[in-house]
Amino acid sequence: MPQFLIAIHRPPDYDPRLAEDAAMTQAITDLNKAMRSAGIIVFVGGLNAPASARSIQIQANGEARVTSGLYLDSNEYVGGFWVVETPNLDDALSWGQKAAIACRAGVEVRPFHSKS
Repeated sequence: MPQFLIAIHRPPDYDPRLAEDAAMTQAITDLNKAMRSAGIIVFVGGLNAPASARSIQIQANGEARVTSGLYLDSNEYVGGFWVVETPNLDDALSWGQKAAIACRAGVEVRPFHSKS
């Protein structure tokens, strides 16, 4: 069965301590329970703030250099994600819509390369 990434996008100034109320926390908990009941979750996780990120880039001399911060300079960042296994993209998009509503955020749904 195909696997899909459902990624939650957050603005740079997002602070979960201020933005996430009890209703939102319950909505996400309910979504996770529904996904588990449907048997589609492969992995789920929330990510720490972008300030905790470290990026690794290959230098001209071939060495790997570690720097603080996100790899890409962007107006948004991935705040959490699910890896789900669903029969098709339409089903993954349906779960992605539920994730967007529960998390009150934009969501990206993207298929993984097929296992062949």
